[in-house]
Amino acid sequence: MPRTIWSGAISFGLVTIPIHVVSATENHSIQFHQYHLEDMGRVRVRKVCDLEDREVAQSEIGKGYEYAKDQIVAISDAELQDLPLPTAKAIEIQAFVPLESIDPIRIAEGYYLVPDGQVAAKPYKLLRQALERSSKVAIAKYAWSGQERLGLLRLRDDAIVLHAMRWPDEVRDPAAVDPPHETVSEEEIEGALALMESMSRDGLEGPEFEDTYTDALAKIIESKREDKPLPEAPEPEQPGKVLDLMAALTESVQQAKASRGEDADVHEMPKKKTAKKQPAKKKTMKKTPARRSRSA
Repeated sequence: MPRTIWSGAISFGLVTIPIHVVSATENHSIQFHQYHLEDMGRVRVRKVCDLEDREVAQSEIGKGYEYAKDQIVAISDAELQDLPLPTAKAIEIQAFVPLESIDPIRIAEGYYLVPDGQVAAKPYKLLRQALERSSKVAIAKYAWSGQERLGLLRLRDDAIVLHAMRWPDEVRDPAAVDPPHETVSEEEIEGALALMESMSRDGLEGPEFEDTYTDALAKIIESKREDKPLPEAPEPEQPGKVLDLMAALTESVQQAKASRGEDADVHEMPKKKTAKKQPAKKKTMKKTPARRSRSA
């Protein structure tokens, strides 16, 4: 069982479900430390008091808020745990909504909610089955680590998962990145859809979804440890300039199908329509009336 991060309860109307929270993910990437390159001595970060100019132990360190220059209010962990908020002790469900109504950019890291003891088993299963039957997710509020957050409760097999959510004002407006305003033709859209179809999968299984960066890094560490030559890096493919978008889409579809051992000509790409040239209209010269000669 992973380490418990937080203990409390799910508040579901008048139903209370004691739970404890554990992380739903784990990090398998290779971790580095900092070393002094001259003698390979470990470089560590030490916590030093500015006023006393000495290193202080963790037991001497607490949280504080500077509300004015050199005016600080100390806040203890016990005070944070006893905040005058109902969400300080419980994950309070506020509403149930369809998952597709939530912008995925607001959904963050996930945690498993584990029933705390036999007394929580039945109400936990009740909430799980109700979520499954409704095909909805629960939106809750909770307070951890000195801040109140929104959370999304959903199912993953037989477990209830809590996802942290960002508040609306924490998500930047897409206009900040100035999206392009180019126009594309219907044929180009159909070509892109054909490429998407050729790259479609039923799931995320396969070598293309594996962590090749960590594997490559492990090979470098192993080569250096055994004093062997480092593995050669493959030549990166230089992206070409897109001169003809339809031609690039057609070639991409062929490459995608070939990589999967499929016939690249099963579905033909939509042909680019060319506008028929209209015969040039003959210009008719307007006749100007002949000037009458004036008699002397």
